[in-house]
Amino acid sequence: MSVLDNVDAATNLAKNNELQLLVFRVSEKQDSAYYAINVFKTREVVESRNHFLTQIPSPHPLLEGTIILRGLQIPILNLPAWLGVHLTKEEINRSNILICDFNGVIIGLRIMSAYRVIKKNWNEMHAPDSYRLKEDGVVMNDTRLEDGSLCLILDYEKLLADVLPQALIDVDKDIEELNNIDIPDKLRFGTVLIAEDSKTAQRHLIQLFGKANIDMKLFDNGKKLVDFINSLNETQIDKIPAIITDIEMPEMSGFTVVKLLKSNPLTRNIPIIVNSSMTGDNNKREAEVLGADGFIDKTKSHGVILLIANIMNKMNSEK
Repeated sequence: MSVLDNVDAATNLAKNNELQLLVFRVSEKQDSAYYAINVFKTREVVESRNHFLTQIPSPHPLLEGTIILRGLQIPILNLPAWLGVHLTKEEINRSNILICDFNGVIIGLRIMSAYRVIKKNWNEMHAPDSYRLKEDGVVMNDTRLEDGSLCLILDYEKLLADVLPQALIDVDKDIEELNNIDIPDKLRFGTVLIAEDSKTAQRHLIQLFGKANIDMKLFDNGKKLVDFINSLNETQIDKIPAIITDIEMPEMSGFTVVKLLKSNPLTRNIPIIVNSSMTGDNNKREAEVLGADGFIDKTKSHGVILLIANIMNKMNSEK
């Protein structure tokens, strides 16, 4: 399968409310947990012993060092240690490195072994409140494997924020520019609705909207946002200035959110911005085809309010 085929497959899965997960383990112990990551955020799995690890001065103990792979210097993050699992030197030698791409940030995650690839519908992904009650929780949602085993999906954005914060958004960036543009009253005095399941991304958005003095209401997944809108009357819906949605979420993907809201006469004129770490051209194209009014890379989320204001001003000028 070519890279372009992979991109097409990712887009087709997302718009059908499906995803593919690479399931792996971080320990050799028989009763060790299964973990998973979206296949389309992964590049390859390489054997640790075949790659020389260059140690570098680092402020964070989970940043082990870097390897050179296909001409790229790739930071290696100790995922087992982040999960409280400590590998022996022999286990480290037998371990593998999962090469991942987060918004163009290439990193390597130390894992013990890749298990298999599975396909799931987002409504098979569960996000119990117990995961969200822990401020330092690392699990976002879970699903079941065919044999009934629990498989945990981690908050990889939290891992990046912990270890490589410079790879994520600069909350203060672009805030000053808001003083230089015309912010529509509907945005200034309204409440933006946001569907986002990563606590790290939620925290960034809370800070961002707080600094801009614009109200927002967060939902842990797309279904909760859609259910909330369905509970409103027409007058209340008319007051919503904009909606921001992630693509990858339990129960309902962002593409499904866009499709439902843009096919509903009551909500089709509300600007919808897709805010995602799946930034391939096909995902952007699919979001546009479904009716999304904008698409922003999660590492550039600091520009989302500017984007909303510009879209709303353009819509107003075309009326």
